[in-house]
Amino acid sequence: MKLHPMRILAAVCLAVAGVALLVFIARNNDAGQRDFISYWAAGQQLAHGADPYDSAAILRVEASAGFTQAEPLIMRNPPIAFFLALPLGYVTPSDGIILWIILLLASLVVSVRLLWMLNGRPDNRLHLLGYCFAPVMGCLMLGQFGLFLLLGVTLFLYFHRSRPLQAGAALLLCALKPHLFLPFAAVLLVWALTTRAYRVLAGAAIALLAASALAFAVDRHAWAQYAFMMNHAGMKDTALFTLSKYFRLLIDRDAFWLQFVPQTAACLWALWYFLTRRAQWDWLDQGLVVLLVGAMCSPYSWFTDEAMVLPGVLAGLYRADRDGRSLIPFGVIAVAAIAELLTNIPVASVFYLWTTPAWLLWYLYATGRLGALKGHGFTQR
Repeated sequence: MKLHPMRILAAVCLAVAGVALLVFIARNNDAGQRDFISYWAAGQQLAHGADPYDSAAILRVEASAGFTQAEPLIMRNPPIAFFLALPLGYVTPSDGIILWIILLLASLVVSVRLLWMLNGRPDNRLHLLGYCFAPVMGCLMLGQFGLFLLLGVTLFLYFHRSRPLQAGAALLLCALKPHLFLPFAAVLLVWALTTRAYRVLAGAAIALLAASALAFAVDRHAWAQYAFMMNHAGMKDTALFTLSKYFRLLIDRDAFWLQFVPQTAACLWALWYFLTRRAQWDWLDQGLVVLLVGAMCSPYSWFTDEAMVLPGVLAGLYRADRDGRSLIPFGVIAVAAIAELLTNIPVASVFYLWTTPAWLLWYLYATGRLGALKGHGFTQR
């Protein structure tokens, strides 16, 4: 298929912007000023047999690497993430950030390549836009590991038919931030049981057991330390701006449980959505809707975590291009998100509150689903 010259120009411009950003990242590798420092500090604690969730000790370690804030950045991932943090305990901060960014870039390149293949290897360059996806750029700028979440989702989508054991094992990366994937996981479990895809469950169980065994070997008190940290982390008042948090604030700011109501509703909806479509269920279509809804209803998340929805964003681009729908809506959303990021608006800002609904609406528009809702007061375009 021949692309319109304007589409080629837009892809080239965004690709150039992405390359420029990567050059900037490579030349400004101050580890102490990035979120990466929390993983490095946890690795240092683990390498020395200390508590990776001890806030006072973490602050001292981070300060030695140039961290200047009064409150420490603590790795809030469960102990199954130790396989990523532990190697950082044996390198300096400057070497660690370089290795970390290389690992993030490798995850991104593999993910974009596999997504291109999953979408039929189209003869265009739309997949290049994946490198300029604003949450992806945020991950690289801050050293956040949303790109590992992306890799986990992508590997599952790519292998779930041909290599179910490997597909299940890839879900370990998603389990590093399980609260982002609960609707997706609920459907996955029911799908695996109803279709007898037991090898997917076996792969996930093996990977989780291996990661847990490593965590126990490194720090046998890890889960107790993690539970203590989470109980005292003050998540209720953390400056994270999500739709779920605003739902709580509108009703009762002190009732923290309200923040989990949207995700609970999303899980119930996702199960209904699967059960009413299980005969024609396709993880590369309906599964992406569930993924996008789950991201939108997460009780707490960062803008960089939205890298996980890139499979839906790229699938929407390919579908819209194939069906002749305009790519302008995506361009407007993408440019607005990039502009916020490059003007140094913090990723925990209220100004990113609109992005998860925007990615979902983009996918619904690109796949023609908004047209199906026309009779309910929605229009197709």
